[in-house]
Amino acid sequence: MKRVVFNQKGGVGKSSISVNLAAISAEQGLKTLLVDLDVQGNSSHYLGWDGDGPSVADLFKQTVGWFGSLPEPDEYLYQTAWPNLFLLPASEGLGPLERELEMRYKIFKLRDTLAALEGEFDRVYIDTPPNFNFYSKAALIAADSVLIPFDCDGFSAQAITRLMDNLLELKSDHNPKLALEGIVVNQFNPQARLPRQLVTELIDKGLPVLSPELGSSVKLRESHQAQAPLCHFAPKHKLTAQFRALWQTLEQESVVGSETLEHR
Repeated sequence: MKRVVFNQKGGVGKSSISVNLAAISAEQGLKTLLVDLDVQGNSSHYLGWDGDGPSVADLFKQTVGWFGSLPEPDEYLYQTAWPNLFLLPASEGLGPLERELEMRYKIFKLRDTLAALEGEFDRVYIDTPPNFNFYSKAALIAADSVLIPFDCDGFSAQAITRLMDNLLELKSDHNPKLALEGIVVNQFNPQARLPRQLVTELIDKGLPVLSPELGSSVKLRESHQAQAPLCHFAPKHKLTAQFRALWQTLEQESVVGSETLEHR
């Protein structure tokens, strides 16, 4: 199962959601890989990568002008401090490399790389940049399903329609099996009227809003600073329990079917 966490809007919690779901997956005994495609490298830093060593940019770079078989991807993987949890880290090199990769139409190389790792990992989570660029498209082409973080903001609600249109076009052109697994409601305050209203509107549109919602907590920022996912940093915290429940929801329901990703 390969899940991509994607939204064209920044600041919605893509990296936090990617890392914490991947960490729980690994904690539950599933060999899990997190792929970080965001040049900011927040997921990589969260999992303790110090930037010393090969990155996903180096892997992509090897494919430029490459006409033989793909380089072995294992040498680009980083074993994190926690059992079963591996990282394909990002680096600043992704930025200047993007144009060349796009010009040479290397959009399927991530899919091929993950296919080469088929059977080695039980779960793959892919963190993406906050725009519909080469790297997010490559991730969506490589994935089985997509999770959309939603931060209960009016601008996020407006962007959902445009986001769905882009996903549908990519599905039609490049990955017919791509499924919308659900919308992850993040930074949810159940006491406030606007978040409840926005979530209700998504449900009324027929969009698959996942349960439970994720609240906000300073513990999450502290876990970023400590470079330790919540299940290890604060295993008994309320937000950790919400992440665990969300992970269980995903595992129980699995992919809801490619027919979910359709016009609403």
